[in-house]
Amino acid sequence: MPELPEVEVTRRSFADAIAGAKILAVRVGKPLRWPFGGDPDELVGQIVTTVRRRGKYLLLDTDQGLLLLHLGMSGSLRFATTLPPAGAHDHFELVTTLGILRLNDPRRFGAAVYVHGEQDPVAKKLLGHLGMEPLSDEFVFQTFCAGLKASRSSIKQVLLNGRLVVGVGNIYASEALFLAGILPTTTAASISTTRARQLYEAVQQVLNAAVQSGGSTLRNFSSADGSAGHFQQQTKVYGREAAPCHTCATLVCMVRQGQRSSYYCPCCQQP
Repeated sequence: MPELPEVEVTRRSFADAIAGAKILAVRVGKPLRWPFGGDPDELVGQIVTTVRRRGKYLLLDTDQGLLLLHLGMSGSLRFATTLPPAGAHDHFELVTTLGILRLNDPRRFGAAVYVHGEQDPVAKKLLGHLGMEPLSDEFVFQTFCAGLKASRSSIKQVLLNGRLVVGVGNIYASEALFLAGILPTTTAASISTTRARQLYEAVQQVLNAAVQSGGSTLRNFSSADGSAGHFQQQTKVYGREAAPCHTCATLVCMVRQGQRSSYYCPCCQQP
């Protein structure tokens, strides 16, 4: 599933190129996760002003509204001046004066939703519950630490659920916990302030490194210009079960948490 780094890499790969484009046509294919929210022709003639990100949502601001895009489990966006004819898994297309933006989503868990602004009830429903943005100034340590102290869940689950901090997906949670020296099964409330600070900094470090590496391409992720990510080539524990830890040579272990695989070093990471 594309996580925050992959979505941010996607945003950066086409945001400048589409800014100022006039929308000429909109094509909506098979139903996605949520209804489009109106008549697609309503977007025709509107101007794309900016492309932002909130968690794993891309927000395309126009001079009259807001288009929310989500990549779901297996979706990807492409933006180019010309693209081949739409295929069976191409379910949304925005034709503009500067190029074509196309959503390809084989499993159709993604979404393209049009609203009239972030105060729209649909936008509030999709975005209102999201936690702090870890790559922005709103990621405040005191709030992060208080959120950990208030939770009886495992720290891995707290990082994944998105209510305290958004975008720390399975790969990045495992990597951040390794850097902070914390076992993924540790109860969040039991983590000391000192170790919480280490985790707070590790989350930022891992996510920034992933963005700089173009995200992770484990299956078919690529940015809107077709580039693959390379972060998976530098992971310390994720996907390395039974391989020696790069730090201490202890074999990396894996445990299932909430149907997700958590990778850790039993020597370097402690409760």
